[in-house]
Amino acid sequence: MTDGKAGDARAKDAKSLRSARWFAPDDLRSFGHRSRAMQMGYAPEEWAGKPVIAILNTWSDAQPCHMHFKSRVEDVKRGILQAGGFPMELPALSLSESFLKPTTMLYRNLLAMDAEELLRGHPVDGVVLMGGCDKTTPALLLGAISAGLPTIYLPAGPMLRGNWKGKVLGSGSDAWKFWDERRAGKISDADWVDVEAGIARSYGTCMTMGTAATMMAMAEALGMALPGASSIPAADANHIRMASECGRRIVDMVWEDLTPARILSREAFLNAITVAMAVGCSTNAIIHLIALARRAGQDIGLDDFERASRTVPVIANIRPSGDTYLMEDFFYAGGLPGLLERIRKYLHLDCLTVTGRTIGDNIKGAEVYNDDVIRSLDDPIYKEGALAVLKGNLAPDGCVIKPSACAPRFLKHTGPALVFDDYPSMKAVIDRDDLDVTEDTVLILRNAGPQGGPGMPEWGMLPIPAKLVKQGVRDMVRISDARMSGTSYGACILHVAPESYIGGPLALVRTGDLIALDVDKRTIDMKVPADELERRRAAWRQPGPRYERGYGWMFTRHIKQADEGCDFDFLETGFGAPVSEPSIY
Repeated sequence: MTDGKAGDARAKDAKSLRSARWFAPDDLRSFGHRSRAMQMGYAPEEWAGKPVIAILNTWSDAQPCHMHFKSRVEDVKRGILQAGGFPMELPALSLSESFLKPTTMLYRNLLAMDAEELLRGHPVDGVVLMGGCDKTTPALLLGAISAGLPTIYLPAGPMLRGNWKGKVLGSGSDAWKFWDERRAGKISDADWVDVEAGIARSYGTCMTMGTAATMMAMAEALGMALPGASSIPAADANHIRMASECGRRIVDMVWEDLTPARILSREAFLNAITVAMAVGCSTNAIIHLIALARRAGQDIGLDDFERASRTVPVIANIRPSGDTYLMEDFFYAGGLPGLLERIRKYLHLDCLTVTGRTIGDNIKGAEVYNDDVIRSLDDPIYKEGALAVLKGNLAPDGCVIKPSACAPRFLKHTGPALVFDDYPSMKAVIDRDDLDVTEDTVLILRNAGPQGGPGMPEWGMLPIPAKLVKQGVRDMVRISDARMSGTSYGACILHVAPESYIGGPLALVRTGDLIALDVDKRTIDMKVPADELERRRAAWRQPGPRYERGYGWMFTRHIKQADEGCDFDFLETGFGAPVSEPSIY
């Protein structure tokens, strides 16, 4: 294995480059390819015999997390040129959590298909993936895994920490907190505008340990990003240098033929799960990692997360699991390499990474500079339980809770259900003063899963009823087949599988039924006799179709359930024969 320097032990030569099949032959079709490249002002010396590197850029004017990508792509190009490659920027679908309705999860697989086909159809030898906002990371990696070319992931990086009246604000987490304070009448309209202006002060992703930060860390833990890249603040000059290094490194990876298939072993995914637990990850990590593993042909499921949750402590003191710190603090405390060094006994250290070296080699000498931000194993935030997988007659295929981010009293709880069939009906009554609800009530939202949502929206952090908010209540048990933002918190039980829209047991719950959960025992059940459940099932009728045409129609017919990663069935490895490279006539 090389040490990452161009020209060392090349597995390929210029004639074997994939792009050469477009540009090198002395035929009419290749004449067209060369003449069109020259039409753009490029001379043959710029591409001939050099790796052509695709840069999949998810920049758009509707993507605040990626606003710096418009200039950062030039830094990537600079690195590619320095290493003797030829850059080719290809715009890819941009999925903004802030603006896209009904949910970016509906379109994760569309971006995955976009990425795969862009790479398959163009004359490129390797790719730099530019992503970060929640679904862009797993989507780009899904597509690149299926395309099979040498790949390196460039994370957008977290935005700077927020500020309001001297208070440090964390995106998402503090929005939910202060919204409840406003509903309780404790924050004025003027102050609320100031919170809006202060909570997102720069380009970059959410700076809490939400889904964006989690999935960027997972890309690095899998070995698909440069060491330390995942936590560099987007506005830090280190990020610019990292972008250029991605450009230089991918050229070497092409010569080494270092593809995702060589990196993404089962052990690499187990490493990612371990890291997910240690950082207090977003619940969405489960869905995305399972999908990525299945694309890579690896056997990863909920049981792997459950085993890790029992043994790996949470040592990243980052909101929402932690009390104080944000991703900027995490980076300056040593970032992911520092954390990996502290949990090395839980890792498979011989897993290969994009550097051409193992993850064990990458973290040698890594240090932690703030023991309160990245705790030691002897002084964790939580000894176990970043995530927990519950099963029972309410969720026979599993559901998920984040114990590290909910009130301890709800980790074992029994209460009466208050059931909502859809989000609009819940929203219409949740703030009524005459709502029959107490702090012990279990709020249930159904028909919000992969098919029912559609797209499994982030509705799982159901709002606390206004009458309870005014009484000081800030947490209660909430159950749904939806997801929630990784920046969310509370006793929220999510991803109930199978979902209610297709007849999962959640469809049979009625208001007043007793719901019992025990996180320590990993159980969740509705206390309803089996014969009564059978009567309800016989009377159940599936809701109407969500789409009758277009992408949505395809989505609802081919989307897998949450416990299977929510990929399309026809995209998973093993569905059919691998797609060959397009013919070049």
